[in-house]
Amino acid sequence: MQNRVLLIEDDDELRQLLARYLTSQGFTVREAAGGRDGLLLAAENHCDIVVLDIMLPDLNGLEVLCQLRARTHLPVVLLTARGDETDRIVGYEVGADDYIPKPCNPRELVARLQAILRRIAWDQQTGVDDARVYGDLRVEPGQRRIYQNGEPVELTATEYEVLQVLLAHAGSVVRKTDLMQWALGRRLASHDRTLDMHISNLRRKLGGDDPPRIETVRGLGYSYRSVVS
Repeated sequence: MQNRVLLIEDDDELRQLLARYLTSQGFTVREAAGGRDGLLLAAENHCDIVVLDIMLPDLNGLEVLCQLRARTHLPVVLLTARGDETDRIVGYEVGADDYIPKPCNPRELVARLQAILRRIAWDQQTGVDDARVYGDLRVEPGQRRIYQNGEPVELTATEYEVLQVLLAHAGSVVRKTDLMQWALGRRLASHDRTLDMHISNLRRKLGGDDPPRIETVRGLGYSYRSVVS
């Protein structure tokens, strides 16, 4: 079955170029030139992943992302202006899974989308009976859900992947280069704060800051401190 992409981008030339390339790579593409139309299409549940431009004419892309996160767990990849660190940070805080700076390379966009969708498909194939417990956390891979003390924790697709890797190596240090490759499916680039933002979001959502549940091991990476009971 073809993966379905919702492409929300107001630049007609760029949107059409990306849509043609995605289609040539086996994706089914639905297009929206504005935020409101994009939200309407997303509500129809005919997409597996969203590519969202931040600079939209009718509704800011970050507001679109907020509304998407309020009602769906669809993975979202942001298109951001090159060098605009603030938009990327806010995007991660709101719930973006990844970002691509504009002007974007269509091949890189496809690679990012495929990496996210592969990880989701893999977990869904493991089945709902493979639940695992790590102290106060319960992981249900089949549903890609995390529960803390019985209450669901709302994570993005990428936050879920990062946490999965850290839990699998609880008590050990996971190098940033490895964590980036295993959780996001790409190499760690210099000055790329993507991983740091996902870790920050996980700390905020899971709590346990004294001592920190997820430790930063300077110069190496991160460690899920221990199984919290």
